[in-house]
Amino acid sequence: MDLEKRLLAFANLGKALRFAFGNGTGAAFPEEVNDKIEVLKAEAASAKHYNGWFEEGMVCHALLALGESLQEAKLRKWISGYRLEDTTPKTVGVVMAGNVPAVGFHDFLSVLISGHKILARLSSDDSKLLPAMANLLMSLEPGFETFILFTNNQLKNFDAVIATGSNNTSRYFEFYFGKYPNIIRKNRNGIAVLTGKESSSELAALADEVFLYFGLGCRNVAKIFIPKGYDFMPLLDVLAKRTEISQHHKYFNNYEYNKAIYLVNKRPHLDTGNLLLVEEEQISSPVGVLYYEYYTSDIALRNALMVRNDQIQCVLSQADFLPGAIGLGRGQQPELWDYADGVDTMEFLQGL
Repeated sequence: MDLEKRLLAFANLGKALRFAFGNGTGAAFPEEVNDKIEVLKAEAASAKHYNGWFEEGMVCHALLALGESLQEAKLRKWISGYRLEDTTPKTVGVVMAGNVPAVGFHDFLSVLISGHKILARLSSDDSKLLPAMANLLMSLEPGFETFILFTNNQLKNFDAVIATGSNNTSRYFEFYFGKYPNIIRKNRNGIAVLTGKESSSELAALADEVFLYFGLGCRNVAKIFIPKGYDFMPLLDVLAKRTEISQHHKYFNNYEYNKAIYLVNKRPHLDTGNLLLVEEEQISSPVGVLYYEYYTSDIALRNALMVRNDQIQCVLSQADFLPGAIGLGRGQQPELWDYADGVDTMEFLQGL
C-alpha cells in the first residue's frame, strides 16, 4: 500500500470521526463503514462501564479532537518533511497508556502512516476504543488488515518499540526493551504561566485545561506559575463555577481525600469547592489539586522551567516572554507535529 493510500485512508477516518462526534453532516459512507461508525459510537457511550473516568462526553470530545487533527491538509503538512515512500515494513511494538480516551492513537497513526506494522498492547483501562477505530480504518482501507494486531499479552516478535507509562514502569521498559530501537516515555504534565492580566475568557480556557479528562492527561495543566502579589480571586471564581466536575464521584472522592489530608496536616491551601490550590515546587499534582508556584522575574522563571524541562509536556501562556508557549485553551488540541516529550516519533520510524 503506497503512501498516498495510507494518507487518504486516515483523512477519511478523520471525516468519519468528525461525522460521528461532530455535527453529523458533511460525509457519506458505504453501509459497511456506517456500521463500524455505529460500533465506535456505542463503544464511546459504554466506555464508562469499564473505566469510571471515561465519561461519554469526554470520550466524544477526545475522538472529535482526533478527527479534527486528521484533516487532509494537516496530514500532508505533517508528513512532507519525511521520506516515507519506500518504507520496508517493520513490526513496531507499542505499549499504550490508558489515562485518557484513545491516548495511544498518535502512535497508532504514526506507525501505520510511516508504512510499518503495529503490534499494540492496550491498557486494560482503554482496551476497546482503539480496536473500534482500527476496524473503522480497515473498512475504509482494507490494505491495513495485515498491518494491525492487538494483544493483551507480552510483546513478542517485533523490531522496535514505543512504550508509554509512569516513571516507575519506564524503568521496566528500559530493562526489557533496551536492546531494541525504542522510544520510552515517562510521566509529564502541562503547566501554565500566568501574568495576572488574563481575561475572563482566558481564565475559562485555563479551567478547561485543568478539568478536562479530570486532569489525568499528560497535557492537562497540573501546575501554574504566578507572579508575586497575584490576585487569586478572578481565577478562583472561574474555577468554582465548574460545579459539574463535583458530580463525578471518583473525582470528588479524590478532592475530598486530599482536602482531608491538607486539613489534618494544617497545610495552607485555597479551596474552590471542587479544586484545591496548593503552593508546591513539584510539577505533577494529584487529582483534585492544582499546584502553584510564584516567580519573581522572567529570567528566573525561564531558568526554573529549563531545570524541570524533563517533567513538562507543554507550557501554556499568553505571556510574550515565553515564545515557545501555546495559548490557553490549546493544550488538549495538539497538532500532529506536537510530539509527546518532544521526541520526533516519525523521524524514529523513518530511521528503522
